[in-house]
Amino acid sequence: MTDASRTWRPAGNPWLTAIAVTLAAFMEVLDTTIVNVALPHIAGTMSASYDEATWVLTSYLVANGIVLPISAFFGRVLGRKRYFMLCIVAFTICSFLCGVASSLGQLVIFRVLQGFFGGGLQPNQQSIILDTFEPSQRGRAFSISAVAIVVAPVLGPTLGGWITDNFTWRWVFLLNVPVGVITTLAVLQLVEDPPWVKRETRQRLNWRTVDFPGIALIAIGLGCLQVMLDRGEDDDWFSSPFIVTFAVLAALGIIGAICRLLYAKHPVVDLRCMRDRNFAVGCVMIAAFATVLYGSAVIVPQLAQQQLGYTATLAGLVLSPGALLITLEIPIISRLMPHVQTRLLIMTGFILLVAALIYARTLTPDIDYTTLVKLRSAQSIAIGFLFVPVTTLAYLTVPTALNNDASALFTMFRNVAGSIGISVSTALIRERSQAWMAHLSGHMSPFSQNYQDTLARNAQSIMDSTGEPLVQAMQTASGHLYETFVSQATILAYIDVFGILACFCGLFIPLALLFSPVKASGAAGGH
Repeated sequence: MTDASRTWRPAGNPWLTAIAVTLAAFMEVLDTTIVNVALPHIAGTMSASYDEATWVLTSYLVANGIVLPISAFFGRVLGRKRYFMLCIVAFTICSFLCGVASSLGQLVIFRVLQGFFGGGLQPNQQSIILDTFEPSQRGRAFSISAVAIVVAPVLGPTLGGWITDNFTWRWVFLLNVPVGVITTLAVLQLVEDPPWVKRETRQRLNWRTVDFPGIALIAIGLGCLQVMLDRGEDDDWFSSPFIVTFAVLAALGIIGAICRLLYAKHPVVDLRCMRDRNFAVGCVMIAAFATVLYGSAVIVPQLAQQQLGYTATLAGLVLSPGALLITLEIPIISRLMPHVQTRLLIMTGFILLVAALIYARTLTPDIDYTTLVKLRSAQSIAIGFLFVPVTTLAYLTVPTALNNDASALFTMFRNVAGSIGISVSTALIRERSQAWMAHLSGHMSPFSQNYQDTLARNAQSIMDSTGEPLVQAMQTASGHLYETFVSQATILAYIDVFGILACFCGLFIPLALLFSPVKASGAAGGH
């Protein structure tokens, strides 16, 4: 790197730059969860089944997942700022087209395009922040980034539910249009490519050296993986030939892509950054963080809606206080980082997350809204200790020339792990519910004296209050007991899943010691 490159600083205010690029990433991350609660309304409007409507979500995730690891390649070919702006403009246009789509087929096509262009926003946002700020300021800069990565997926169901309940599902997409216009203008004025990015663009703009086999293998591997994860629960996982086929293709594609990238002369994404210990450990840690963040962000509203009868908006509001806590907590954590070894903050975060998930095991069928908010808020406090420290340490010693590739891989690990967390958590709820129903069914037997006594008492109470005849009262009482039985089994399943997540998080507490023992925001990077 030349002296001029070393002393380069952006002409604009770096903090305004960070806000502008984070706004673009926030818009994209929000779209991964805001659509979920609108799917029944989309199905009704488009005269489609709910299962068909879920392709609106699957198509986005597949296209998004494919682009994430190769976004650095597009940045090299087109120039990072040019590619970033192209992604924002195209994402905004596709959002408008989704909002005015007249059929499910059109909506799925526009969602594929939206996911394709949206996939370039998060990695480029990270690499722009890395190049704009000195290592000593990155902790504070990533605290702005955390608003997009941590708060957006939590805010999505709340905002989506409120928009759908009060307006129409189309505004879930049309909301992106004014945000996209503002972001485009801000990025145009504030963002600039540093000298080494411009130089790399000139050197790599050669289509004869493009690693097309690598791109194809990544597309097959990650695309099939996303389809498998998103459709697995609906198709009963590996009992479905469809899911088995996509699982095999995903494994072959991912293994083939890794082999190709390791030996290709001009790989589409440079895996050399994985040789850096801090970055490799950071990818593992952010994957663990995302698994719990996205998994719990789905099962908590699911519990509220399916078991407690909450509306989509109220279920989303269970998550909102926790999101506010994270927003308030992250600046405090950033200020602690110059004074405490960053890996100790990460260990503290995982310890608190284990404690919060154990606390969530106090769940009961008659839990009230306030207690449910407390359970979620306890998890949010722990999450606030993780994102900024892990992200800062991960990039601490990555060479500047590999920032783009590192950002693409880091974002890919986080998003794929998030998808795995959602799929595994929902699958575990179903499996543990069935297991508990099988275990408790012995207590619902006519040969159980407790069951017979309870049934008789309930039937007598129904007869006394409604005047129903004995046979009908017995049927009604039996139905009520069965509902209680299912509710108890499901609550026990949620308790089991929180326990499994707690054990999973506990595994990563000692792994945090593999990070360098530094106070990250005050350390020099390996540039």
